[in-house]
Amino acid sequence: MIDRTIKRSLGQMMKGVQVVAASHEGVTRAYTSHWVCQVSFEEPIVMASVSPKHDTHPLMLGSGRFAVSLLAGDQIVEGQYFSYPGRKFLRAFDEYLTDEAGWPVVPNSIAWLGCEIDHVISGTYDHDLVFARVVEVGEGRLKAPPLLYSSRLGWRISGDPAREKGVSVRDHLLAELEVRNET
Repeated sequence: MIDRTIKRSLGQMMKGVQVVAASHEGVTRAYTSHWVCQVSFEEPIVMASVSPKHDTHPLMLGSGRFAVSLLAGDQIVEGQYFSYPGRKFLRAFDEYLTDEAGWPVVPNSIAWLGCEIDHVISGTYDHDLVFARVVEVGEGRLKAPPLLYSSRLGWRISGDPAREKGVSVRDHLLAELEVRNET
């Protein structure tokens, strides 16, 4: 069990929400996640954290691939739908999961990524860490604000930019560093 202070602190982390889906031998399952991230600049590699107890897990490993749909702020229904264990839904409703070029994806999402598994770290934690190469992508509503989640704050929609338009924080910091180095 995680210490309460640690849990509350970790709960402040705000992350984008995705639906991870896999199909294998005629069965498709999906789950809502906020634990998918890009892990490389040089290569298009993502890491997905998935519980071995989840019914999507064996489909991901069996097929060697999965799709990640990046949800927009107006897709909380889709996010909530796939946050329930798959056994409650004997099949995914067509309006929430469709086939795009052989990948099970959420329609009208910001984008989707078709991923082929490279490496799995399992047995160490309560979730397996699945590293995969992005081999296909579908652009959707790239300008839509993403759906975000924090276990402390719940569902959110990203909003206003954090910095003023036309103002470069980086340039300001470099100028400040130059001034300090001169003295």
